[in-house]
Amino acid sequence: MGCHNFFFQLVSSLIPTIVVIQILAGQPLLVDSAKTKKPTGPVINVTKHLSFPDFSPQNPRIHNDINLLGSAIFSDHKSCIQIPPEEPHNPNLKHLAGRALHSSPIRLFDPLSHTPASFQTTFSFQFNTTLNATTSDPDGGSGLTFIIVPDEFTVGRPGPWLGMLNDVCDDDYKAIGIEFDTRKNPEFGDPNDNHVGIDLSSIVSSKTINASEVGVNLKDGSIHRAWINYDGQRRFLDVWLGPDTNNYPSKPVFSGALDLSPFLKEYMFVGFSASTGNFSQIHNILSWNFSSISQAVLRVPSSESCENKIILEREKIAHRKAPSSFLIFLAVVVLILVVLLNFYVSGKRKADKSIDTVVLPEKKQRPRPPNKPRRFTIAELQSATRCFSDLQELGSDLRGVTYKGTISNGCQVAVKRFSIKFLSSHSVDRRRMAKEIDAVSKIRHPNLVPVRGWCYDRREIIVVYDYLHNGSLDKWLFGVGVLPWTRRFKVVRDVAESLSYLHSKQLAHKNVKTTSVFLDVSFRAVLGDFGYVLNSSESRRFEAVVSQKADVFDFGIFVLEVVAGRRRRSDPGEMDLLELAWARHECDEKAKVVDRRMGSVVILDQAVRVMEIGLLCTLNENKGRPTMEEVVEFLSSERP
Repeated sequence: MGCHNFFFQLVSSLIPTIVVIQILAGQPLLVDSAKTKKPTGPVINVTKHLSFPDFSPQNPRIHNDINLLGSAIFSDHKSCIQIPPEEPHNPNLKHLAGRALHSSPIRLFDPLSHTPASFQTTFSFQFNTTLNATTSDPDGGSGLTFIIVPDEFTVGRPGPWLGMLNDVCDDDYKAIGIEFDTRKNPEFGDPNDNHVGIDLSSIVSSKTINASEVGVNLKDGSIHRAWINYDGQRRFLDVWLGPDTNNYPSKPVFSGALDLSPFLKEYMFVGFSASTGNFSQIHNILSWNFSSISQAVLRVPSSESCENKIILEREKIAHRKAPSSFLIFLAVVVLILVVLLNFYVSGKRKADKSIDTVVLPEKKQRPRPPNKPRRFTIAELQSATRCFSDLQELGSDLRGVTYKGTISNGCQVAVKRFSIKFLSSHSVDRRRMAKEIDAVSKIRHPNLVPVRGWCYDRREIIVVYDYLHNGSLDKWLFGVGVLPWTRRFKVVRDVAESLSYLHSKQLAHKNVKTTSVFLDVSFRAVLGDFGYVLNSSESRRFEAVVSQKADVFDFGIFVLEVVAGRRRRSDPGEMDLLELAWARHECDEKAKVVDRRMGSVVILDQAVRVMEIGLLCTLNENKGRPTMEEVVEFLSSERP
């Protein structure tokens, strides 16, 4: 043991001294000095070309190549895209929004050279303005936008937002729009009700142009054509607007330098968005061509081999000037002094210790996989969340507060801190809750948020989860934007499968609600924010019996909220959603519960079937409430 301590002290003393010797002798330190090199290799052009002479629904390619969201349809009558749809039996077309996007992302930015792609697009469009039943104002609104956006599922707000952005889009949401606006909104800086605007991640245009200056009236009912050309190398944008011909107008509505690179990701979606406000207007996109060219560098093997590099390094070392004798002598003296000083300090510490002190052997720690759940200290979590700062708060409920944090390895996490009030007022058995947390941390499923770890400190109980950047479902479901039905149905199935798996492991979630469902980077639904204990003071046996059945009931409420697009209790004067759904069921009017904001693209029969499954889950236990395994089967079958 003494020999081991001597060796350890000697090495710890030598390390800083060796560094000193290296510096004095002019030798390089053993650190990674690799510099970021600009990638070399042949430059190639990545091209993409889209051509849609019309949008006839009879063409099967149209349905594969174009995704419709919100109030957008393919019109049989005009062979075009309509936003909103022209419905003779439904004259109320106010406050609707929709999108039509090419189904595949297009490369529009080279991250290595930070160069935007060059692109050209032209499309013909027509606005049909109708008188609103409640007003004689024929001006219509709000307008059409050619958009470049980072995802294919977000639908922006109606009215002056033109379906481009909504409240869920944060400050980092990259989007570009060329708007053709027929409504004057002074709060957004609109000059009039007939203008073209350039929008850069904001609905407030960075540049607006009066369309009347080029002799165009967007609301005259005629077919117009727009040409948009962008030179990525020069960062230069040209926009023309005129009648539907094959020739450019003599004068562009805009021509000038514009750097789009801060608003682009490598791959983005292109297409159109449109909306109506207080007045009705049908936006028709009749044809569309788009082409892009982006530069990419092919990575090729370097001509420098490992052997050549070693020979080169040896040649450099051989040509170095040998250190002087005085510097070597000085370094040796410093080394001896440091070693002697270290021995003196160590001996003094030993003398100060009591001879009766019993030294316990240090507990050996097994190597732990980097992602294996572990126990955190309260100090680690305070550091990760900036002492549980309000600025880091993600949300809260009756059980506690969830914070965003960054742990020591740089990973972002969500930290659920159970409140002292909850733990004391509900007579929580802390040992049983700890066992439940431990059990949940050991399971893995694609639709369950992984548990990173936990902390039990005095009266505290804290659970650490993976952080999901797209946030919780309620922000997407109840925000101003509209989540399309295809996404909603997939969310319902994902959550059902996660609960079925949990129940198969003799576990339960005990906190199923929209705020406990999160969306990962691919917008797959994952269930997190476990309850671990029922929100009751009943016995352990009672909890074990009812917890899984309670999950089924809560899942039923969750399904109704997803289908209806509203919370169970939204406003004080609003009818309870569960009571409303049962009332509509008894009157055979279940379709009226379905969220009408989804427009005509919702698969109504499927939405009604899913709602029926949700109602089935809310039945009394002795009247046929299904298990989650049965629910998964119902969702996979044609008819529940």
